[in-house]
Amino acid sequence: MSDVNEHSRAFLLRRGFVLEYVTLGWNVAGIVVLAVAAVAARSVALAGFGLDSLIEIGASTVVIWELSGTGGKRQRRALRLIGAGFALLAVYLLVQSTWVLAGGWRPRHSPLGIGWTAVTAVVMFALAFGKARTGAALDNPVLRTEGRVTLIDGLLAAAVLLGLVLNAQAGLWWADPAAGYVLVYYAVREVKEVFGENPGAHR
Repeated sequence: MSDVNEHSRAFLLRRGFVLEYVTLGWNVAGIVVLAVAAVAARSVALAGFGLDSLIEIGASTVVIWELSGTGGKRQRRALRLIGAGFALLAVYLLVQSTWVLAGGWRPRHSPLGIGWTAVTAVVMFALAFGKARTGAALDNPVLRTEGRVTLIDGLLAAAVLLGLVLNAQAGLWWADPAAGYVLVYYAVREVKEVFGENPGAHR
C-alpha cells in the first residue's frame, strides 16, 4: 500500500509540475503577444494584462519551488515580491485607466488582442481545473491556492476580451480602461492576500 501511495504521489507531483510549466510557458508567450497588441492598439487593458502575465510567471515559479520541497524563507520572500509586483500593477492601472478616461484616449481595435485573450481564457480555466484536482489529491494548499489565481486569471482574460469586443463592435472605447479597473481590483486583492490578514494562504 505504501509503494502504491508513493507511486500515486509521484505521478500527481509530476502532473503538478506539468501544469505549472504549461502556465509558465503560456505567460512567457503572453508577455510578447500582449506587448505587441497593446502598443498597436494603445490599449491600457492589454498592457495591464501583460503585466499580470509577468506576475503570474513569478507565482508559478513559487509553486514550482514549493513542489520541489524548497519552501521556507525563500518562498516567503518570493511571495512578498509578488505582492509588491501586484501593488505596482494596481498603481499603474489606476493612473493609466483614469488618465485614458479623463482624456478620452480611444484605443484602436485589436484582432490580435481579442484572439489571444479568448484562447487564454479557455487555457487558464482548463489549467485551474487541473490544479484544483491535483492540489486536492496531494492535499497541497499552495497548488490549490495558485489554481484559484489561475482561475481568476481566466476571468480577467474574459473581462479584457469583453472590453476589446465592446470597443470593436459597439465603439464603446471606455470599455477598455474600464477593464483596466477590473485588474486594479484583482491586484489590490492579491496585495491584501500576501501582506494582509491571511498571508499564509499561498504557502
